[in-house]
Amino acid sequence: MVFSMMTDNTIRAFTYELLRKYGMTTVFGNPGSNELPFLKNFPSDFRYILGLHEGAVMGMADGYALATGQPTMVNLHAAAGTGNAMGALTNAYYSQSPLVVTAGQQARNLVGVEAMLTNVDATQLPQPLVKWSFEPSEAADVPRALSQAIQEATLPTPGPTYLSIPHNDWDKPMDANMAHLLQREVTVGSEPNQKQLKAWAGLLADAKNPVLVLGPEVDALRANADAVKLANKLGAPVWVAPSESRCPFPTNHPSFRGVLPISIREVCEHLEGHDVILVAGAPVFRYHKDIPGNYLPRGARVLHLTGDTHQAARAPFGDALVANVKRGLIGLVETLDIKKRELPKPIDRPIRLPDPPGAMNPENLFHLLNTLAPENVSYVKEATATKEAFWAEIEMTEPSSYFFPAAGGLGFGLPAAVGVQLALPDRRVVAVIGDGSANYGITALWSAAQYQVPVIFIILKNGTYGALRGFASMLNAEDSPGLDVPGMDFCSIARGYGVDSGAADNADAFETLFRQALNQNNRPFLIEVTTTFGH
Repeated sequence: MVFSMMTDNTIRAFTYELLRKYGMTTVFGNPGSNELPFLKNFPSDFRYILGLHEGAVMGMADGYALATGQPTMVNLHAAAGTGNAMGALTNAYYSQSPLVVTAGQQARNLVGVEAMLTNVDATQLPQPLVKWSFEPSEAADVPRALSQAIQEATLPTPGPTYLSIPHNDWDKPMDANMAHLLQREVTVGSEPNQKQLKAWAGLLADAKNPVLVLGPEVDALRANADAVKLANKLGAPVWVAPSESRCPFPTNHPSFRGVLPISIREVCEHLEGHDVILVAGAPVFRYHKDIPGNYLPRGARVLHLTGDTHQAARAPFGDALVANVKRGLIGLVETLDIKKRELPKPIDRPIRLPDPPGAMNPENLFHLLNTLAPENVSYVKEATATKEAFWAEIEMTEPSSYFFPAAGGLGFGLPAAVGVQLALPDRRVVAVIGDGSANYGITALWSAAQYQVPVIFIILKNGTYGALRGFASMLNAEDSPGLDVPGMDFCSIARGYGVDSGAADNADAFETLFRQALNQNNRPFLIEVTTTFGH
């Protein structure tokens, strides 16, 4: 055993061996005094990515975990650091990110008297945004607890876990029994039920007008190509499920129809005329706007393929099959006994209007970005008001091409882009961020500069919270205060954090700056673009 050859038999040294076993050698954090005993003698084969605020730390780790699909360690400071990260943890929970969040606890002998930096009721603090939270009752149990946190984070359905560890545990000697943790493997078998797959294949084959609705699990499992095969065989149109956080289907495919809207009535209207609706890898459904109506068109039947037991349980309609979504899609393609049908005609692209003086329409900006971006680009987006324009103009064809905050919590975009770029060094990451949301995670610019992470940040500057403007109109609340954010100078902010930058208010200026950004050698670049209010 590796443990028997270790010269340092402390819990800390063994913990690093355990992290190596699972490839968790990149740690995202913002440490305090409680965390220093763990970080002492930090191994040379590990890298510590420092964030200046815990929200940015969690966002970077979230992006990294989503892009790699692997467990990722987060290092927070007690209760205060955990609290600062909670908003970002909401996105990680809903995106099913396999994060192992550790927080330093006060020394065991001082917890009872609630000394400064004691994390009181530590296991309750992150609830309900983690799958599992724990504080070992003795130092000897720390390695086993960490092993469980890793397994809980990665086993179906993936999600964040939380471990509070007293800081005077790390120098304690290892219990030799813990060496077994380095040898064990946990394997999940989740083959779909063949009887149900056959029945569903029959329903799809007999359907007069089937439709596919795809969600983030498809992209997370790299099942995009399997979804294409199923759509091709059925000749079916394909929608992305409401409240999209990933891109599960090529946007340039003839079957692609866009993203379903976010209200009950609008979803029903968009699915009108379809008799069998296969929802794969998405909740049924994640609405947002309160526009009541019928859940489904009359006579429509929903088949819900998901790996998430909670989503299968809470869905208000449809027959559910809980299984690995990729294997389920492969099984349906193989089981369908039909000749390949004709694909639907591609949808018409929206008409783009000329830019006004001194600003770009989002549609025109995204069209230009699509022509300039390199192949295999990965987008991180946090500009809700321009969602429709983005999906209409940007071609995304590969897995991990798109990331959006799964819970809608602002502050994801800037730091997540840094994490995605660290995870995908062979791809170029472009972050498209609204000027309102950019400030929530702005400190991630410092991390991008310090660690030479070549993200291209595009800030859409229209001086207002665009999404709120839309909701204010719908809710008849246009006179609400706090909807505008004038006076921002993101170029100056970026330069203060060590990031090169430039401002554009027309297509020629944007093209010049974007080409400059592409030529940066391992350096991030920020482009502030003055835009009109988008849709």
